[in-house]
Amino acid sequence: MFRFRLGPIPVEVHASHVLIAAAFGFFGLNAENPATWPGRALASTDAAVHLGAVVAVVVLWVVIVFVSVLVHELGHALVSLAFHYQPSIQLVGLGGLTKPNAPGPIPWGRDVALTVAGPLLGAGFGFLCLFGFQALDSSWEVLRYALSRAARANFVWAFLNLLPIQPLDGGRISAAVLTRFFGKAGLAAAQVLALVVCAVTVFFLWPNPFALLFALFGFQAVRVLSALWRGETGTADSEELQQMEALYRAGELKAARARAETIIAGDPSPPVRSRVHHLLGWIALKEGEGRRALDHFSQVQGTRVEKHALAAAFSLVGDDARALPLWQQAYEDSHDSTILHEWAGALLRAGQVEQASRLPGVDLGKAYACAERVAFLRGNFTRAAELGLSALDRHPSAEGAYDVACALARAGELDRAVLCLERARNLGFSDAAYASTDADLAALHGHPGFERWLRALGKSASA
Repeated sequence: MFRFRLGPIPVEVHASHVLIAAAFGFFGLNAENPATWPGRALASTDAAVHLGAVVAVVVLWVVIVFVSVLVHELGHALVSLAFHYQPSIQLVGLGGLTKPNAPGPIPWGRDVALTVAGPLLGAGFGFLCLFGFQALDSSWEVLRYALSRAARANFVWAFLNLLPIQPLDGGRISAAVLTRFFGKAGLAAAQVLALVVCAVTVFFLWPNPFALLFALFGFQAVRVLSALWRGETGTADSEELQQMEALYRAGELKAARARAETIIAGDPSPPVRSRVHHLLGWIALKEGEGRRALDHFSQVQGTRVEKHALAAAFSLVGDDARALPLWQQAYEDSHDSTILHEWAGALLRAGQVEQASRLPGVDLGKAYACAERVAFLRGNFTRAAELGLSALDRHPSAEGAYDVACALARAGELDRAVLCLERARNLGFSDAAYASTDADLAALHGHPGFERWLRALGKSASA
């Protein structure tokens, strides 16, 4: 496996991709026209000429498959970027996989847009190759061969991917659209359509080995239809899941969790159960419950839990030894500024100040603020106050000073908490009503300094 980046998009190329592309070129040697290159060279009795042609064709097909699949996946990735997601690409086998890495569930319209972008960009690249082929004269035999095969490969790949068969792009699109408008009946219709297309494709392809692939796709459609017949959702696109995810996106975490727990209680199919546990894990993170998040993430199957989600969960339970390598991997995959500062915050909590300060582009003020927030959620209020004061020294703010006061109040250091509240007021804090009911400041109720501070805030607000 090797890795590289295309701007902000990380790309992983697995060995299987290169090997299968090479095999694809090698087993197609016998089909070449002996009147043109490479067929002419392959038919040569000169062993060196023949071997050179074999090597050249195999290398060209590795390049053709690599570039074509990469362009296709870039279609998905570029639209994901336009939606402000953080996509990553993997090239595996004869195809690829683009993960949008959205911060939450993706709305169906955006899902359709980023899905269809892959085949469309691939087809556009095919036309570009065709134009190049037609623009060259016959003296450019090798390049014309490469361009003609690339054009054909991209056209065929784009056409196949738009067939309404899951897991192809067209199947994902048909399932998303039909389910969106017709609910469970639409999902069933998408599977029936896939089954019909698979049957027709197998009929016309047989005995080509690719017919077996479409037979497997058809079998998968039958399995989903069977699950629907038994009353299961069959996929994670049920109406209940969409409602749950909409609540999550709206910030209604309690309602989203209640909806998710109702779905789990209904004994859903494994794909649905995994998706619900994935969302429950994220809800737990947002509520500061690292142990609960890990429990839910451990029940996710068939898809990877995001590295930064696992890192956040381990940080919340106080296991920075496990969290640190995950934060590092998550940042190297995404180069996201928020993840960078959470990583730096984990280093600061672990006492590795020098390492944190050396991270590229890090703002130590933000890093200390991240470290303080997690320490506070862990219940280590004294440590949270220390980290918050370090953040405050670098970036004075009313919110930062107020947060440190909350940590000190929770730690029982009431006089120091009042001093930080005074600092917060001097920096612009003025919400007396909120402060008087904040549970984090409950220990200060009745403290003379706190009562004077509240009165001063009230006077400032009425002035």
